[in-house]
Amino acid sequence: MAFADAYAGRRVLVTGHTGFKGAWLAEWLTTLGAEVTGYALEAPTTPSLFEALGLERSVRHVVADVRDAGRVGDEVAAACPSIIFHLAAQAIVRTAYAHPRETFETNVMGTVNVLEAARASDSVEAVVVVTSDKSYQNLETGRPFRETDAMGGRDPYSASKGAAELVVEAYRQSYFAEGAAVASVRAGNVIGPGDWAADRIVPDIVRAVTAGEPVVVRNPDAIRPWQHVIEPVSGYLWLGARLLAEGRRFAGPWNFGPEDTRGDRTVRWLVEHFLASWGGGSWVTPEGTAPQPHEAHRLSLDSTKARERLGWVPVWDASAAVERTAAWYAGHRLDPGSARPMLEAQLAAYQEDARAAGLAWAQPGGTNR
Repeated sequence: MAFADAYAGRRVLVTGHTGFKGAWLAEWLTTLGAEVTGYALEAPTTPSLFEALGLERSVRHVVADVRDAGRVGDEVAAACPSIIFHLAAQAIVRTAYAHPRETFETNVMGTVNVLEAARASDSVEAVVVVTSDKSYQNLETGRPFRETDAMGGRDPYSASKGAAELVVEAYRQSYFAEGAAVASVRAGNVIGPGDWAADRIVPDIVRAVTAGEPVVVRNPDAIRPWQHVIEPVSGYLWLGARLLAEGRRFAGPWNFGPEDTRGDRTVRWLVEHFLASWGGGSWVTPEGTAPQPHEAHRLSLDSTKARERLGWVPVWDASAAVERTAAWYAGHRLDPGSARPMLEAQLAAYQEDARAAGLAWAQPGGTNR
């Protein structure tokens, strides 16, 4: 079984398809022949990957708020999807500090609304809820998080994602013993083409160097499991395919992060590697001693479960992820109209490298590109 076998001609609903990771997922699904309905607010940034890809023309584009329970239910009923990928979220740590109520309403009750809609649907066979590596209770032990570790979070964003995971588990055990197979996925820190969000490191770098200014780096020694956005998206799609084919055998939580801890690098490393790939630039730490909102020092994921049970492993290492990301932004700066073909080239290269690595989902017949 490969991707095309699972998604060609199948109805899929993606919440959050106007965001960075959601747009990547929706785009890949359309190339696999899926009939995609997207449910999200308008694209959150200008420019945006959603607009660069022209997704409004290739998916059924629904502009609505995931906090609107009635609308979520109506649109799931109208779309009749076989599978739901739930990515709609307030996804910025510092924004969560400024707007905690909105963050909890979106990330927790939005998840409740999607699961309620799935529970009421006769068509839904599987649900994949996307949360975060920050959903874990982080005691800063240095040990990579496993799926069996406790949920938690001392800041609003992390707590909202940990709470969303508790919602998923409660619904899975209480309401989905029969019917749809429900899984949650926790990915490392993603970088890649098309991210323009505020307060995320790569867009911040690009904005600074384009303006001829030094990059302001708040926590240069923080360690994160950096990975190209295609990596977890491939994991979500492969997990979804297995849920559709084999049901609750693959339900439950899953990590998708760098292999071992080789992708766990400091923010300093990422900034300096990106600037070297870009061809120049500098960085500084913030001036003064004003206290900064708490952010975890180290995040690291153990993806042994995905490797052993799904046969999923990363294809590109952290250096390749940074270099390909920098190349895309440099090309976009010279020719914004090249955004889509450059992205398609990266997706094709990733799939070819996955085929060469012998990954099951990428073998001949696995895609129709």
